[in-house]
Amino acid sequence: MLHLSREDAKGILKSHGLRSTTPRLAVIQILASADRPLSHSDVVKLIKDTDCDPATIFRNLIKLKDAGLAPVVSRVDGIDRYSFNSGQGEENAVHQHPHFACDDCGQVTCLPPMSAPMELDEPWSKAISQATIQFRGQCPQCI
Repeated sequence: MLHLSREDAKGILKSHGLRSTTPRLAVIQILASADRPLSHSDVVKLIKDTDCDPATIFRNLIKLKDAGLAPVVSRVDGIDRYSFNSGQGEENAVHQHPHFACDDCGQVTCLPPMSAPMELDEPWSKAISQATIQFRGQCPQCI
């Protein structure tokens, strides 16, 4: 989670060959300030102060995803959830940690990286390029 100024957002978009439109700036700033992966509907709710319609927000999420700035990091219940990735610095390079989906409130939360990563023997260790670990249950607020 970080606060991304409008000027910083413009610079990141420009460095990725994207125009700095008002909706795109709003979407990237919301993703950057989020402490969890956000779905399209989450972004629509958070962007309420602009004149952006849901279709424009969706198109911008796809454009940011294609540019590598908003990868899909969770697909709990078949819903794509996006996270900001500036591509600058190792901490932003990959969003690799487990997620928790609450069966009661539906919130998807980032969990801390696991201390003992799963290791696989060959040939599987070379065959798997990406893995997603998602836990389900009741979050601490719903228990």
